[in-house]
Order: sequence, then C-alpha cells, then structure tokens
Amino acid sequence: MRVLVVEDEPDLQKQIKHALVEAGYSVDAASDGEEGGFLGDTEPYDAVVLDLGLPKVDGISVLKNWRQNERNMPVLILTARELWNEKVSGFDAGADDYLTKPFHMEELLARVRAIIRRSAGHASPLLECGPVLLDTRTGKVTNDGESITLTAHELKVLSYFMHHQGRVVSQTELIEHIYDQDFDRDSNTIEVFIARLRKKLSPELIKTHRGRGYSMVSPEPTQPS
Repeated sequence: MRVLVVEDEPDLQKQIKHALVEAGYSVDAASDGEEGGFLGDTEPYDAVVLDLGLPKVDGISVLKNWRQNERNMPVLILTARELWNEKVSGFDAGADDYLTKPFHMEELLARVRAIIRRSAGHASPLLECGPVLLDTRTGKVTNDGESITLTAHELKVLSYFMHHQGRVVSQTELIEHIYDQDFDRDSNTIEVFIARLRKKLSPELIKTHRGRGYSMVSPEPTQPS
C-alpha cells in the first residue's frame, strides 16, 4: 500500500513517514500544497495524510482540487486542535477522516488502516481469502492457522491483493502501489514475489490472467469423492 504525506513541519513529516514505513507502507512526502497537490493528481495512492495549514496552497484547496479532478483516494486531514471549523471544511471538501494535533502515532496508523480498508470495502481489520488470514493491524499472516513468514515486499503484494480480492490487478498497478516514487522499479520482481507467495501459501490462490494481470481468489473447496 502506498501513502502520500503532505506536511510542512519537517520533524513531524519525518516522524509520520518513518512510522508508516515501519508499518509496511511505501511513502512519498511533500512539504507544501503545490507539490502535494501535483503528486496526488499524478500518482496513485491508497491513502493521503494531508495537513491543512500548508504553504503555497492550503490543504482545503488541495483536497477540493483532487475531488474535482475525480481523485478518490481516501484522505486523512490533520488540523490544529482549536480550529474546529477546519474539520467541518475538510469534510465538506471530501475528507474521509481527521486527526487533531498533537496526536499519538499509533492513532494515525490506525486511522490510515481504517480509511484504506473502508475504501476497498472491508469493515474488519482481519482480511480473509480461503485459508489465508491477514491481520492488517500487525501484518501477521496465517495459512490454515499456521503462521507464515513473508518478506516486506511479499507482504506488500499480498496486502494489496487481499484488499482487492476478486479483481484483476495489472502488473503496472501492483508496481505503482507497492513502491514509492524514488524506488528503482523492476517489473520482473513482481513475478518473483507472486511465485514466492504461491509457494508459501497456495498455488491456486493467485491466478494469472494472460495479458491482463493477476487476481486473488478463494480456492474452490475440494469435492468429496
């Protein structure tokens, strides 16, 4: 999952980015509304953390512009505690949730997880596909109740599939959502990650659609003989 952080306070931006990276997200960051607005308009994100008090272009204007341009990624706005009217303006502009400063980083992570889940149509933090269970709070993966160890990038690929079960996902889409902007992207590695997931979980779990991409589906139950 890929997240954009638009925050002009250098220390806070660094702390948020670090926390998100540690939680398994690929993260891009911008320090003003102009750069953040451009990234949100041109790059695909699974969620955005957007401060409203930004230089050059304020956060409300950035958010309104995204929604007018039909950019529908979920947005968590950050507001100063005393400015309650910013929360109202943020929701009216198209925000999905808000967090007041100062805040605990664990709450920000929980809210990011929640808006990503909701945007993909999932209410529970536990995502299930056949025998595979992913706990989005901890990143723990089990297969038939057995704990499975995955690398960071294997987990990113699996998480994206689990959030978008049953939908064909192209290789390009996967690359855009598991790597940040500065990562040296190589499409061949996607095939490697998928091969590893099939080996660790189930060969039937991720199906190949030639010329289109991949989909994650629950394996058909075994018919009794």
